Amino acid sequence: MNFLRTNLLTLTLFVIVLFFLLFEFVFSAKKISYVDSGKLLNGYNAMVHARNEFESKKKTWEANIDSLTREVQESMVKYEKTAVSGSEKERQLSRELISNKQKQLYDYQNAINQNAAQEEQRLTQSVLTTVNNYLLRYGKKHGYKMILVATNGNIAYADPSMDITDKIVEQLNKEYTVTAK
Repeated sequence: MNFLRTNLLTLTLFVIVLFFLLFEFVFSAKKISYVDSGKLLNGYNAMVHARNEFESKKKTWEANIDSLTREVQESMVKYEKTAVSGSEKERQLSRELISNKQKQLYDYQNAINQNAAQEEQRLTQSVLTTVNNYLLRYGKKHGYKMILVATNGNIAYADPSMDITDKIVEQLNKEYTVTAK
């Protein structure tokens, strides 16, 4: 009788623990998801717009560099012509002109490189701040305990059902459309 009672008590305790664990797993599951940063940034219209804006500025800068480069090359051709038939003073002036134009080109290229890096960071940082703020709001609103950002394959494996990238991109683009109007 004691043996039966002990087994019944053990079975009852096992069932209670099992129900508790099942309840804990089903009803208090920790919501964890991830977003694919590449897919997110390539699909988010604000980032596409920022990249296009940067590329437009970059083309202008490159056109200016090309113009200065042509000026330097033209000055060198002119120098070669005067070097043969011109006086020493004309050759000296031509060398100084070429040297000045080369310095202008070099200085302009350096300034553009610095400006381009700063501009790209400014445009990108603005978008990333918006995305991070949205992910924070989204996570709180939907009861997530954690939203991971997968960058360059740093998550070895995750169940595809945990990927909320498409939802996030869709909602961010809706907000961006409203803001852009």
